[in-house]
Amino acid sequence: MNLITELKKIVAEDQVTTNETILEQHSKDESYHTPCLPDVVVFPKTTNEVSRILKFANENELPVVPFGLGSSVEGHVIPYHGGISLDMSLMDKVLEVRPEDFLVKVQPGVTRDQLNKELKKYGLFFSVDPGANATLGGMAATNASGTTSVKYGIMRDQVRDLEVVLANGEVIHTGNLAAKSSSGYHLNSLFVGSEGTLGIFTELTLKVYGIPEVIMAARASFPTTNDAIQAVVGILSAGIPIARVELIDARSMKQVNLHSGTSYPEKPTLFIEFHGNDAGLKQDADFTKEIVHEAGSRDFTFEKDSNARKQLWDARHNLAYAFIHGSPGKKLIGTDVCLPISELAGALEHARQVMDRIGIDGALQGHVGDGNYHSIVMIDINNDDELAKANEFNSEIVTYALARGGTCTGEHGVGVGKAKYQRKEHGNAFDVMLSIKKSLDPRGILNPGKVIVE
Repeated sequence: MNLITELKKIVAEDQVTTNETILEQHSKDESYHTPCLPDVVVFPKTTNEVSRILKFANENELPVVPFGLGSSVEGHVIPYHGGISLDMSLMDKVLEVRPEDFLVKVQPGVTRDQLNKELKKYGLFFSVDPGANATLGGMAATNASGTTSVKYGIMRDQVRDLEVVLANGEVIHTGNLAAKSSSGYHLNSLFVGSEGTLGIFTELTLKVYGIPEVIMAARASFPTTNDAIQAVVGILSAGIPIARVELIDARSMKQVNLHSGTSYPEKPTLFIEFHGNDAGLKQDADFTKEIVHEAGSRDFTFEKDSNARKQLWDARHNLAYAFIHGSPGKKLIGTDVCLPISELAGALEHARQVMDRIGIDGALQGHVGDGNYHSIVMIDINNDDELAKANEFNSEIVTYALARGGTCTGEHGVGVGKAKYQRKEHGNAFDVMLSIKKSLDPRGILNPGKVIVE
């Protein structure tokens, strides 16, 4: 069988390529995991084409790995078994906006920024902000979340319906347009976060929100990380509807000052954002100021002007670039875990102790309103000793999180990087996941080697 010839019977000739540059682009993501070339890259344009490709691949036991923008960070899209890299970038249409239902239907190749540009005409926005301008198909595949999840929820909370092509080419819908349902199993939750191992998304129906009348931002520094987290607990306990609350550790603030020439206090710092109306936000801001003051903050700044807000948040948004720019020749390795909020201060202290003990330079930051924190470690990936230290650090923070009722990843996903922790985290439930995988993909063609691996 000539793979290229057969694929060109399904899609147009210009939708199939073995160009070396394009193969190389589809051999990796933003992670440090070893690249691997696919045999071919295919760019489908319709659900029917995806269905026919999967039916052909299933009959011939060819691996299929879906690809969005390659912005994932745990090796999700690396085709370690070769086969077809299924690039969804040509399926990039906003199909329908239903403003009265606060819903939008999109194809998987639509990016977050593209969608919000279209929604702005209707006074709406899509809430999930993972940082990168990722595709919505990829965000659903990894159950992305990010800075706004404390108010609006994670990707799984936004999905009302998915059109999914199964391994055998069958097309199904996992939900409907209703705001709630008690009918059947909750397939939306099963497929969101499955990372292309159970099916390929070809349409997504998503929940959207009205653009807030007023947005206000604040920054507060604290003597210790524990003080900052206690302030967050106080804010949440008071019912203040914060939209974002981000913690940046002292090491991160030092790097920001070095990179940007700023003079922020080099202490654990909270960046907070409020969405609402003028009257309500003034009360929220005053109450928040009292709470953070009681928690030890003596450096507190509010901003409502859009340019001033942007400047205030630059320290958070530019953090990764500050480390990359300050560490020439090194690669950023980022990982995340998530714990109950009551365990977060101890987890951050433990992570810093591990970094110091094994001798790696790194920073910690997180979406502390939901217990999710991230680490930044800069290493030379060609240096076996540095790579081993980064892996040791990752293993230790995961072990700590799992021992305290947490998870090995709050939002980055499993891919290949966190697959080794799945049995430990899920116990006997892992066998249930294996049986679901085998039922939906008996020949193992969908993103093999990822998430659920025996």
